[in-house]
Amino acid sequence: MSNPDPLIVTHNPEARRFELEAEGALSVLAYLLEPGRIVFTHTEVPPALEGRGLGSRLARAGLDYARANSLRVASTCSFMDHYLRKHPEYQDLL
Repeated sequence: MSNPDPLIVTHNPEARRFELEAEGALSVLAYLLEPGRIVFTHTEVPPALEGRGLGSRLARAGLDYARANSLRVASTCSFMDHYLRKHPEYQDLL
């Protein structure tokens, strides 16, 4: 039996961000809420944790949140822009 994935993204609405803690460091996807729309503004993964897919986990969590809450998506974040270009399954949110 395999262990469940310990890397869980949590939503911190007070701080307006999605968070993922790994190896004692925090990665975040920040956003602004507007009427009917979420604007992703910044993704930050500590340099020591880059290349492990943490940013992608945060992006999926944020986009899935947008879909579940019937929010349109906009982005001023270069990482999120790149993620959206590579994942057509989220194009309907734009």
